[in-house]
Amino acid sequence: MTFHSMWAELLPLGRSSTSGGYRRYAWTGADLECRAWFKEQAETRGLTHEVDRNGNQWAWLGDPAAGDAVVTGSHLDSVPEGGAFDGPLGVVSSFAALDELRARGAEFTKPLAIVNFGDEEGARFGLACVGSRLAAGQLTVEQAHKLTDGGGTTLPQAMRAAGYDPDTLGPDPERLARIGAFVELHVEQGRALDLSGDRVGIASAIWPHGRWRFDFRGEANHAGTTRLVDRRDPMLSYAETVLAARREAELAGAVATFGKIAVEPNGVNAIPSLVRGWLDSRAADQESLDAVLGGIEKAARGYADAHGIDLDIVRESFTPVVEFDHALRDELARILGTDTDLKVPVLGTGAGHDAGILSGSVPTAMLFVRNPTGVSHSPAEFAAEDDCVAGVLALADVLEGLACR
Repeated sequence: MTFHSMWAELLPLGRSSTSGGYRRYAWTGADLECRAWFKEQAETRGLTHEVDRNGNQWAWLGDPAAGDAVVTGSHLDSVPEGGAFDGPLGVVSSFAALDELRARGAEFTKPLAIVNFGDEEGARFGLACVGSRLAAGQLTVEQAHKLTDGGGTTLPQAMRAAGYDPDTLGPDPERLARIGAFVELHVEQGRALDLSGDRVGIASAIWPHGRWRFDFRGEANHAGTTRLVDRRDPMLSYAETVLAARREAELAGAVATFGKIAVEPNGVNAIPSLVRGWLDSRAADQESLDAVLGGIEKAARGYADAHGIDLDIVRESFTPVVEFDHALRDELARILGTDTDLKVPVLGTGAGHDAGILSGSVPTAMLFVRNPTGVSHSPAEFAAEDDCVAGVLALADVLEGLACR
């Protein structure tokens, strides 16, 4: 089966007929369809399919217990109204790269696995990379059991409804100890490769990043009868904080985004009693990120005090800077630079990935495929067909260099 036919099969799963975006949320019907697709691809190729204790899917060529395995893959879930390429490109390319190696007659000297990590985007339960965090011990069982979606359904309840056992959740050090290298291919979420004119790049590091919740609490009142001077309107403090986040990010050469908001009582003719906003911020280094967050918090508290608003700030998640394994990164560059005119620039990224979570447990590396618009987490996300094929061939070369004679 070719890359193109696999891509065509996967493309309609979980896609909105109105927006064209994807709603592949963890443990929903669309997610289960994607999981069934993954299992079918594995079995069609004679691979051993298994689901680990945290709901991650694995397709094995060779004996998983042999150790020093080379693993590739990504994820199949999406953000709300997400694009087709973020995650799925890495999974489809992994199967296609295996097909390419078999066509070359490659002889594997190490076990090879393709993985689909569960709930990478965190769209349903608010925490990214749940499957890989659990495996790596970066999310405790207690914390996982407390994860709840917008409708009040807990992660264990969602897993049971989908036919999976949440009682097995937990660290998986024995599985990770079998992995000698993990290489994740991903569409670039930015325009660095487009600007440099390269089809494929190698990741150097993931910027430190996190999510913070800002709760602005004021007083609900009538929008038509309450004088402006008598109001304790938390929306004003929130709006001023949004603008402050943009200013602080520009000063530090970073990014900061308030992309989600909840308002109570959420009436057109009512002054809010609560405005809850979620901040996502990322920077090239920890010092810059600390400066951004410090500036935003100082401004938010100043605005809140000025309007008589109570403010609570809660850090919901945080990932420090991730430097990918230098030896593995250099080996990828060596492999791709041998007997080929393919240029492989090394670039950083502000997006988080399962490869970043696993980097503390196993040697990890990433390949990026050119995104001509730089748009991601949107239906407009795109990669040209010839660039996708170039990514498949680059991944095949890497896997051959790492796992074959």
